[in-house]
Amino acid sequence: MLSKEILEKYDPHGMHKIYDKWPEISHKAYESDLEPVHFDNVDHIVFAGMGGSGAIGDLFSSILSKSDIHVSLVKGYLLPKTVDKNTLVVVTSVSGNTAETLTVLDSTKKLDCNVIAFSSGGKMEEYCNKNKINFRKIESIHSPRVSFSKYTYAILNETLGE
Repeated sequence: MLSKEILEKYDPHGMHKIYDKWPEISHKAYESDLEPVHFDNVDHIVFAGMGGSGAIGDLFSSILSKSDIHVSLVKGYLLPKTVDKNTLVVVTSVSGNTAETLTVLDSTKKLDCNVIAFSSGGKMEEYCNKNKINFRKIESIHSPRVSFSKYTYAILNETLGE
């Protein structure tokens, strides 16, 4: 077992302390008062994000793998050519400043699809406000990796919950 001293030596920023609070963070995020948004006739969901933000899409892809909904993951600059009016594009960038996700978000303007974006602000919030794109601001915790549970449960509530 790791001693407290060794753990703090290799985790000087205290990420482990936040991980211990994930159940509480997840519950609060799922019960958050973010304004719900509903999308009709969605049969394809695209999750776009990089790094820790992109890992959220990996999780949802696994959850939805036994459903009739087609799921695509984008960890780069390009949306799949199959995006149409029955597609929901979920763009996540905890920082709100990730070039790849901002490019994907911009690509949705040219397509007839449903879009929702999640970030702690940054350029993504500005872009969404300017272009009237569904946007939900979720404050980050420490880093994208540590914010994983908060974002996952907030997105779950927003896109799959009632």
